[in-house]
Amino acid sequence: MLELIREPWPWYIAGPLVGLTVPALLIIGNKAFGISASLRHTCAMCLPANIKFFKYDWKKEIWNMFFVFGILLGGVIAYSFLSNPNPIIIDGNLQTELAGYGITEIYGMLPEQLFSWESLFTLKGFFMMVVGGFFIGFGSRYAGGCTSGHAISGLSNLQLPSLIATCCFFIGGLIMANIILPFILSL
Repeated sequence: MLELIREPWPWYIAGPLVGLTVPALLIIGNKAFGISASLRHTCAMCLPANIKFFKYDWKKEIWNMFFVFGILLGGVIAYSFLSNPNPIIIDGNLQTELAGYGITEIYGMLPEQLFSWESLFTLKGFFMMVVGGFFIGFGSRYAGGCTSGHAISGLSNLQLPSLIATCCFFIGGLIMANIILPFILSL
């Protein structure tokens, strides 16, 4: 059983499990699934300033903080006790392409040559972590939610803004992966 948990689950098992979270939240507590709102709740909780955006009853949304804490705790447990010690298997063509950008050590989900404290202070690392993080935060605020909120919860509720946001997320991801990322990696 432990070996089954350590392996990646196929889409037809993991997808429905994630998808069933949306109706479960709606049926059990009339709550909408989303993660980026937890940052707003954290700021409202920790920074009691006179900022209109943070002036609301965040205590009604405390369930979201527990949900995010559960995600973090699950990630720590999975990484600490259920990590697969074998290297990640990627296609040979992708390995060759990544080697052309100087990325040769791929042992985890994130290559240490891009995502580490040492690489943070390089131009490539700064763009990947700081500028990329800014754009993700700005984009989720500008879109009124993150990919999980729009693509999972919003689409299942047939919301047109979520369909538009999800299409834009995918278009942005394609542009990033095929045009911008190769440029950044070549720096």
